Amino acid sequence: MTTLHHINQDVFPTEVLQANKPVLVDFGAVWCSPCKMLDPVVEQLAGEWGDKVKVVKIDVDHNPDIAMQYQVMGVPTLILFVNGQPRERMSGFKPKKQVQAKFEPHLN
Repeated sequence: MTTLHHINQDVFPTEVLQANKPVLVDFGAVWCSPCKMLDPVVEQLAGEWGDKVKVVKIDVDHNPDIAMQYQVMGVPTLILFVNGQPRERMSGFKPKKQVQAKFEPHLN
């Protein structure tokens, strides 16, 4: 499993919006049980996807402005950014196959 890189709103423009490949942003919080359930799924997919995508985590409690900007109303929320634009999103815990089916078509 891949350990995910935690970022904050200060580096969000560089790490996500200006990235030269798709970036999957995992919006979560330390107190969130569904987030903890989703973590191993996202880590596993990050390992499988390898260099096709960059995967990062953002804690919504410490970065409320970025969460509001992208209308993250609940956690966990996954948003895939392609060329700096949100392309696909998913909220709540979902099994690995559903997460794969939602995001993989945008990774090639």
